[in-house]
Amino acid sequence: MTETDMKTTLKRYLDVALDALLWKLEGLDEYDARRPLTPTGTNLLGLVKHVAITQAGYFGEVFGRQSSLVPPFEEDDGEDNWDMWAAADESVASVTAFAGQVREDTAATLEALPLDARGRVPWWMPGRQDVTLHQILVHMIAEAHRHAGHADILREQVDGSAGLVSGNENLPPRDGAWWAQYREQLEQVARGAR
Repeated sequence: MTETDMKTTLKRYLDVALDALLWKLEGLDEYDARRPLTPTGTNLLGLVKHVAITQAGYFGEVFGRQSSLVPPFEEDDGEDNWDMWAAADESVASVTAFAGQVREDTAATLEALPLDARGRVPWWMPGRQDVTLHQILVHMIAEAHRHAGHADILREQVDGSAGLVSGNENLPPRDGAWWAQYREQLEQVARGAR
């Protein structure tokens, strides 16, 4: 497999996760996109914003390709979890546009650098800060897929929508009655396991 083939494959896995995250916002109003659905405030729009900011840092600052989209790590003076929610002046449209621009910047970094290009992650612990583009690409794939899984659960809580991506839901094609019966079956098994 050539380096170009490896990059193409790895980028495809990253894009699948990013597409899934963005799909979880489709059709939601501003309230449902940003309302906190867990005790720690996790919300759909915040997940998309967080992944985009993280991606911008990893494929920008880490490889000396600083983006104007986010401040360098050492200049981040935001409050705790600032990247995990959208402020009043940030809309679904603005956050998804930001995520799209970050994706373009990521593609430019992947095009410009070889997989063995060296970078430095200033926010990682000493001894682990020196990385390669390949390592960061794999790291970001894992990060994006982790948060896409969170988004799956959150979106199902909002309106019952579930699945991988539009047109490939990756779930059995059953009606609401079947899912209710299935859920009740799982509840009974759980109670029996006490």
